Amino acid sequence: MFKKEVLKGRGAQHNPHNKFFELSHEIRNDFLEFCEKEGEKADDNKTLYLETFPKTIVNKVKSPDIGMSYSMNAYQGCEHGCIYCYARNSHEFWGFSAGLDFERRILVKKNAPELLEILLKKKTWKAQTIVLSGNTDCYQPAEKQFEITKKCLELFLKYKHPVAIITKNALILRDLEILKNLNRYGLISVNISITSLSEQTRRILEPRTATIKKRIETVKVLSDNGIPVNVMLAPIIPSINSHEILPLAKAVSNAGALSIAHTIVRLNGSIGEIFVNWLNKTLPDRADKVLHQIENCHGGSLNDSRFGTRMRGEGNIAKQINDMVRLAKIKYFKNKSMPILNNTLHEQCKNGQLKLF
Repeated sequence: MFKKEVLKGRGAQHNPHNKFFELSHEIRNDFLEFCEKEGEKADDNKTLYLETFPKTIVNKVKSPDIGMSYSMNAYQGCEHGCIYCYARNSHEFWGFSAGLDFERRILVKKNAPELLEILLKKKTWKAQTIVLSGNTDCYQPAEKQFEITKKCLELFLKYKHPVAIITKNALILRDLEILKNLNRYGLISVNISITSLSEQTRRILEPRTATIKKRIETVKVLSDNGIPVNVMLAPIIPSINSHEILPLAKAVSNAGALSIAHTIVRLNGSIGEIFVNWLNKTLPDRADKVLHQIENCHGGSLNDSRFGTRMRGEGNIAKQINDMVRLAKIKYFKNKSMPILNNTLHEQCKNGQLKLF
């Protein structure tokens, strides 16, 4: 049974303290205070888009177990509201909370395409796959309005540069023609995140994401058009979606996915407090069981930050999850694999040599 006080349409149910502010530091917002004094509702749960102006847009990924070299994020914060999202902690760097602020205060980098083109034109830049959404989803609801991801994909096509996408939003199909053109040159791979086959689970776990049906349809449409798709079964949360590994793998394989990948949930930083608060409100009957099983995967803690073990966990429950994923790969993805993207065309394009063909 779900408790009635749950804030509908959001993952996080509160704003925990931002660790980068001293406890004695008072954060004031004169506009909200004025609204309250005038008897108006200061917070109507709407999303606010805030423009920011970064000097660079592509980030070098230094973590050895992430599986990417460069990432790019057109947005900070994410309206999808996935309760487990590791990116929540990064919102604290901007002076916001990792909780509701992460979902309702979205930073928009409108100059991202200009910054990307500057990089792609540099004589010193050597093509390596740039991953869109290393932090937050490049096809979150803001993209429908701002189209920053679309403009960047057009640049990757223009400069014949490899790009990968991570998303859980069917909005990616809006850009199908661009993706098909990128795929003609072997420049694109797509990672679709699907964590459950249950709409009830999705609605509470990832409240503003595309439906499961839409996401599986997206895998099929992309695959039918020859675009390579990997599905992220991530994160696996014990006693919430851990029982769905084999059915999920079968469903996405039937839809055309070439591979699957997974992580076991870890609740680092403020995410632990946010997740525990959410769990006690949405699934109170199994909260203790879920938390104890997560702790079992991380040596008695909700988080493990050690490279190499943080994504896969340790202990009996983690072993069961990892073994089940290995079985799923053998059963449903035999003789399937994702292609290596082409990084040889960019230099020719940058130097104008492709015009000869």
